[in-house]
Amino acid sequence: MLTDFFAIKTGMTQAWTKDGRRLAVTKLQANDNILVSQLNEEKVVIGYGRKQAKNVNKPQRAQFQKGGFVFMPARTISTNVVKGETAPSLGESVKVSQVFQVGDLVDVQGVTKGRGFAGAMKRYGFKGGPKTHGQSDRSRAPGSIGSGTTPGRVWKGKRMPGHYGVNTQTVKGLVVLHVDAQTNELWVSGPVPGHIQSFIRIHKTGQTKNIELNTKASGITAVTQTEDSVKNVESQPNSGDDLAAIQPQEIAESNPVEIQPELSTQTDKK
Repeated sequence: MLTDFFAIKTGMTQAWTKDGRRLAVTKLQANDNILVSQLNEEKVVIGYGRKQAKNVNKPQRAQFQKGGFVFMPARTISTNVVKGETAPSLGESVKVSQVFQVGDLVDVQGVTKGRGFAGAMKRYGFKGGPKTHGQSDRSRAPGSIGSGTTPGRVWKGKRMPGHYGVNTQTVKGLVVLHVDAQTNELWVSGPVPGHIQSFIRIHKTGQTKNIELNTKASGITAVTQTEDSVKNVESQPNSGDDLAAIQPQEIAESNPVEIQPELSTQTDKK
């Protein structure tokens, strides 16, 4: 199956292992991802979320239209297919329970929270100056930023006050603690970058780590991923609210020009 998956950060909680250790847990809502296009046998492009066609650039709109989609994914990314497994077909939905299992080691990537213009202490962790010898009003100042005549300038990359946050960061080595095949909820150990309801990219490393949770103490009421639960979810038909793609033949039969007005309007504007 795929090695990367999109999800949405919904919050944090805590869980306990069977040996009594408490773990910080991040909850992710990992709804179905859609195969947008196939680059080759080992690399595909997946999409997640919904976006209006007018907010998508022309090359991507043409790609989605060629695949027969009635919506535009909000996020797309190219990902590899695990060796020895066949890639899903174009427009097929991929569930989180098909990609991840409890114990998988993953790398989670997100965009950090924006904190605006921040000083050197908040931005880089400077300890500040002393409140002695007449420096009572300089306790949070960065201090000297360079030498005198030589070099006579401030070196590039000097850590100074400025814009803080909104950076792409990756947290490596997190463990998948819980996978709910019915609600598409995924638990990973530790915090991940980003605010609530932000997009998160999960990369499967291929390694595993055995961590057994105390389901009763952790408040897990749903059945953890099993082969039976996965089969039951796969057998259920997708509702209209599910993030799923419709094949070109189905679009032609139901509404062949559903996205055409938006495409033509955007083209006329340009």
